[in-house]
Amino acid sequence: QVHLVESGGGLVQPGGSLRLSCAASGSIARISAMGWYRRAPGKVRELVALATDSGTTNYLDSVKGRFTISRDNAKKMVYLQMNTLKPEDSAVYYCNMDGLTMGLRSFTSWGQGTQVTVSS
Repeated sequence: QVHLVESGGGLVQPGGSLRLSCAASGSIARISAMGWYRRAPGKVRELVALATDSGTTNYLDSVKGRFTISRDNAKKMVYLQMNTLKPEDSAVYYCNMDGLTMGLRSFTSWGQGTQVTVSS
């Protein structure tokens, strides 16, 4: 079983910055994709940023140029640096990882979510 734990959410003023972290634990052989999703009240969950093990990154259009995803494969961690935050970025942010366990079974795991609130 693969377990993800997120940290770094909180309350920040518009224009401020936050850094989210997500650590994976368990019997992991390979993590192919690490991503961050968010869900705001009354809205559907959306993919914010994705980083693959081939080095590809993808971003939601509304966060391009403001958010940066990075991954540390050795530590089995993924980060989301969020700059120039806007009130519309407020949401619960979820970490997601896809990969293979040591037993060569595919897995998809989700973190518990961390609240990001951008407000003055």
